[in-house]
Amino acid sequence: MSYKQFIHWWQKSLPSMLVRVAIRAVVIICLTVGVLGILGSTASMSNAQLVSTTKGIQDKQIPLKSTALNATVYHSPDCNCCGGWINHLKAQGFQITDFSTPDIETVKQKFNVPDNLSSCHTAIVNGYVIEGHVPADDIKRLLQEKPNVTGLSVPQMPVGTPGMEMGDRKDPFSVLSFDSKDSVAVFNEYPSS
Repeated sequence: MSYKQFIHWWQKSLPSMLVRVAIRAVVIICLTVGVLGILGSTASMSNAQLVSTTKGIQDKQIPLKSTALNATVYHSPDCNCCGGWINHLKAQGFQITDFSTPDIETVKQKFNVPDNLSSCHTAIVNGYVIEGHVPADDIKRLLQEKPNVTGLSVPQMPVGTPGMEMGDRKDPFSVLSFDSKDSVAVFNEYPSS
């Protein structure tokens, strides 16, 4: 490889490498904050309290007409919030096939998840890519409407999304749709509480 080829490769690869490093750093920070928050909390939290933090999202069930709710979820073995999101989907009637992989970035590349829409886990539901903590009702709506998109994403890891509950705190977030032409649109919005 010549010096010019190396420089061209480096300039092309550097932004995506930085995004991947930043995403890993965010995952580690979120996990650390979550663990410290749980360990440092003086109040005990029962399972009933944990479920009630997503009550608003879980109560609005969208019925589906004869659509199988199967999700294949790929996530890092080091990420605990992915399990919370998987439990949210199970509670909404999804059958889950769970794959823990240390190389989640390869999965994201395989399914063409844009770097700016990345989160901690990637799922495939009826051919659609679901990236991050997308509420089950939005996935059900996607399956009903069948838009010509690649999938849905909740970029990063907003507090208050399914699997990212932290007491009563809920950050505003948007569910975004994306397609193979790099078009991104707002699919749904959730205000803070």
